[in-house]
Amino acid sequence: MTIKVGDKLPESKFRVMTAEGPQVKTTDDIFKGKKVALFAVPGAYTGTCHKMHMPSIFLNAYALKGKGVDTIAVVSVNDAFVMNAWKRDTDQRDEAVFLADGNAEFAKAIGMELDASGNGLGIRSKRYSMLVDDGTVKILNLEAVPSKVEVSGGDTLLSQL
Repeated sequence: MTIKVGDKLPESKFRVMTAEGPQVKTTDDIFKGKKVALFAVPGAYTGTCHKMHMPSIFLNAYALKGKGVDTIAVVSVNDAFVMNAWKRDTDQRDEAVFLADGNAEFAKAIGMELDASGNGLGIRSKRYSMLVDDGTVKILNLEAVPSKVEVSGGDTLLSQL
């Protein structure tokens, strides 16, 4: 089942890098009582994700927060070490939390897994953005083609707020 607007996010776990190393964060830790702009990408450092999707998020970060977004989160099926390096290389103003979904547990739980094994990438996440308010999906923008950023970028989500 693919998640849709009005659905509550299922309980899942992410890894987030901290000064003490990788720590587990639950969906409640990230989403409970907050308005979160969640951006999902198939892979850290991959061409479209790194050169198109990430800039669209960070060019609009101030404006998203100005529209009431408490947290900007980026999730990918990568480990916490890769996500931490990607945060270092893309999030110059420390505006987002980077969520490692290394085993695609969250992607699978919401029906957003993508089988990219034909390209040697294994199971990944589909590309999407969503606005989550206190754990409930309010806006969902799913890309039809994972190699494009036409509806899942920061500019699109900002225009919907």
